[in-house]
Amino acid sequence: MTANGTVNKLKGHIDSYYAASANPAPVYPVLEGSVEADVCVIGAGYTGLSSALHLAERGYKVVVLEAERVGWGASGRNGGHVGVGQRKGQEDLEKMLGLDTAKQLWDMGVEAVQLVEDLIRKHDIQCDLKRGIMHLAAKRSHNADLREEAELLRDRYGYEEIRYAEEDEVRSLVGSERYFGAQIDSGSLHLHPLNFALGLAAAAAAAGVEFFEYSRVTRYSGGSPCVVETAKGEVKARNVVLACNGYLGNLEPRMAGKIMPINNFVLATEPLPDALAKELIANDYALQDTLFVIDYWKLSGDNRLIFGGGENYTSRFPQDIRSFVRKYMLRVYPQLADTRIEYGWGGTLAITMNRMPHLGRLEPNVFYSQGYSGHGVPTATFAGKLIAEVVSGTEERFDILAQIPTPTFPGGTLLRWPGLVTGMLYYSLKDKLGS
Repeated sequence: MTANGTVNKLKGHIDSYYAASANPAPVYPVLEGSVEADVCVIGAGYTGLSSALHLAERGYKVVVLEAERVGWGASGRNGGHVGVGQRKGQEDLEKMLGLDTAKQLWDMGVEAVQLVEDLIRKHDIQCDLKRGIMHLAAKRSHNADLREEAELLRDRYGYEEIRYAEEDEVRSLVGSERYFGAQIDSGSLHLHPLNFALGLAAAAAAAGVEFFEYSRVTRYSGGSPCVVETAKGEVKARNVVLACNGYLGNLEPRMAGKIMPINNFVLATEPLPDALAKELIANDYALQDTLFVIDYWKLSGDNRLIFGGGENYTSRFPQDIRSFVRKYMLRVYPQLADTRIEYGWGGTLAITMNRMPHLGRLEPNVFYSQGYSGHGVPTATFAGKLIAEVVSGTEERFDILAQIPTPTFPGGTLLRWPGLVTGMLYYSLKDKLGS
């Protein structure tokens, strides 16, 4: 029993709605002694789990090392949105990389969402899978961008699942007067993120992957074989996959300056009456707005509002996360002022300077993927598939993403934080001004 009277079903996970409603999952052993593998995956979030599953399906012997529990990090704590495309808009990608590469990235983004759905169907993962995301104009001046982007995706990319909705329709679908228009995307998905991660782990274990929890990697060395060390054991492997993302820490300095860990926060209400849930989100889509520091929300499988709002850039979370996020929720839904908040939690994700994922090789047999910038459910899952492809010798698709330039944060890991905070405060101020 947790401090707020709720039951955390998964020992070792933070107190969250997701942990309290998690499917049964085994506790994997701590690594002790020496084991050998074709591939050692460091990290059991979506990147590591998908890499392990796809590699095992190709016949590789895979060992996964996790510092805490499977799905313990952002993969088990996020908003559960599974959106098409990339974190960067297609028009920006066209300017940055050219139309041909932008189209390849778009196709990958659509495939990533389809991959998530295919894995859920194939492995019968019970994770409250639902269809649809709405992107809401938080300012009237944002309407034109949403409308033009929807037209671009339909006309140039052939994506028929998206359309623009005027203010009257948005007001009929969202029980808030805060928004002025929206993109309605029926091709995207949303889900229970921790149960999706646990389902991937179960599928990987069934395919022969060997998991070790509470087995934090202290160091690793490249070469042939690579040696990956923990406090009580080691893995000797022909290949290593670094799948740590926002929890990379000091493990690999060559990657660390490309990402910035930031913290995001989420709450879950008590279960809502059907009529109230329908008033808040008539079509049961997931929702997100156009602010730089976005609000995002959805209904859970048992009619709770799962609402994410606010972030910080320190090593500490707010003392009272429920109260911290509640003020953002009430800006959108003041009618929930008397609704009980049963859970509040935070998680650490990694952003990049250009908001594109950072994939690559550090050595011929050391691969990594990180920096999903809030678009991690589909992108990290798809990255795992690409890592399996490149390990097995098929490089073309991996290299499309690996060749995208990823700027290093100014000042590297030592001085990146002050610059990020200054930039975030600037954009947060813009969120509050204008129309």
